[in-house]
Amino acid sequence: MPKSRINAGLLLSAIAATALLAPGIQAQSAADTSASLPNPYAAGEIWAKNFDGRTMGAVNAIAMDRSGNVWVFERCGANSCGDSNLAPILEFDPSGKLVKSFGAGMFEFPHCIYVDKDGNIWVTDANGKNGKGQQVVKFSPDGKVLLKLGKAGVAGDGPDTFNRPSAVVVAPNGDIFVADGHGGNSNARIVKFSKDGTFIKTWGKEGTAPGEIDEPHSIAMDSKGRLFVADRGNSRIQIFNQDGKFLAEWKQFGRPSGIYIGKNDALYVVDSESDATRNPGWKRGIRIGSAKTGKVTGFVPDTDTDPAHASSSGAEGIVLDAQGNIYGAEVGPRDIKKYAKR
Repeated sequence: MPKSRINAGLLLSAIAATALLAPGIQAQSAADTSASLPNPYAAGEIWAKNFDGRTMGAVNAIAMDRSGNVWVFERCGANSCGDSNLAPILEFDPSGKLVKSFGAGMFEFPHCIYVDKDGNIWVTDANGKNGKGQQVVKFSPDGKVLLKLGKAGVAGDGPDTFNRPSAVVVAPNGDIFVADGHGGNSNARIVKFSKDGTFIKTWGKEGTAPGEIDEPHSIAMDSKGRLFVADRGNSRIQIFNQDGKFLAEWKQFGRPSGIYIGKNDALYVVDSESDATRNPGWKRGIRIGSAKTGKVTGFVPDTDTDPAHASSSGAEGIVLDAQGNIYGAEVGPRDIKKYAKR
């Protein structure tokens, strides 16, 4: 083969490899380096232990408003709200005292909660049954319904239906992005709406290639407006712009269940599922790094060794307070743990 053609081939290969990295993002090792990373947090302690005589159900959804109050979307003391009359949307003050609750009788399978810049509360209901679920709902902080996306109890892949929506995030201009799908026989896409709920576009399909998705379990936005999608089934984070252009894939944060991006684009990713068959060789826990560079700098290990929690232990949802303390929402153990910053 002529030397010029060999050089051209090498150049194309380099371009293809570089395409997986957004500008300023560093390539990371495919191996798990958690054992060598510092843990800047004390062991997690159960937070909000008792409230109104009820117990916490499975919970993978947690958020925080500007006042420092913590919002939780839990599964009605069990792993579903389908037959419950409990209110699953809970607001706690910073001490863990319950302030208010609402949403009783509205949901089937609580999954995500998100607080926008105006303090409105967004939730996703990731299943459908008996005329409930398969929706994204926006509430005012006092529980008034402001917007609904999707058709109650109806699964689909059209512009006005979802199939197990997992998460939602809102851009500064009000555009809405829904991570639609939860593995199995569901969708595997991102859906974009205008602030009034008008469908704009969708992207993604089930698969393993760049831009394809397998279980978009969480979604977050960095300071540049880039979308970070927890492509959990593929054990990677995928990064897109707001028009759906693929920018990068990161595997150095483990098998992501939840993503939180804080001040200065500090990135916190919770891995609640890595095991011998799902992302073998990786440890469960919270990886800390940078959304700017992709570098992993810290690791909070999952210390839950209960065999009953083998399918999902530790946190799935995550949020930080102004002091840098972590709050983790746990599905298997059914609690909220607070990790105090050392």
